[in-house]
Amino acid sequence: MGLFSGKPPQGLGVHAGKFKPCSWKPNCVSSTADHIIDATHFVEPLKITGNAGPAWAAATALVKSVPRVTIVTESANYLHAEYHSKAMGYVDDVELALDAAAKLIQIRSASRLGVRDFGVNRARAESLRTRLQAALAAA
Repeated sequence: MGLFSGKPPQGLGVHAGKFKPCSWKPNCVSSTADHIIDATHFVEPLKITGNAGPAWAAATALVKSVPRVTIVTESANYLHAEYHSKAMGYVDDVELALDAAAKLIQIRSASRLGVRDFGVNRARAESLRTRLQAALAAA
């Protein structure tokens, strides 16, 4: 672990259908945040068209394909990954959760340290959405 890796957060995972709430800091986005009350942290979930199984497999493969990613936890419907920055070794925690019934993949991405992330976590979620849509369209 690098100097700026921080400590792994407590309470990750899905509890009562939701991820751990984001703190007041603007360095976190979550699709299970309330889009009205907490619009600063809200990001749309990844929508699934077709069968949820291939979409989940594609989403987890996309996360695993990113350089400097460590998979911490993986199950049939949950993924927790650590994204390590190249220069300083900052760590962001990324979670995906499959909600097959709703045809959604919920996402949460948060920095461990600091206050601002210059939009990195939101950009990561949106990039994953774009890449997943392209992968599913190509399949």
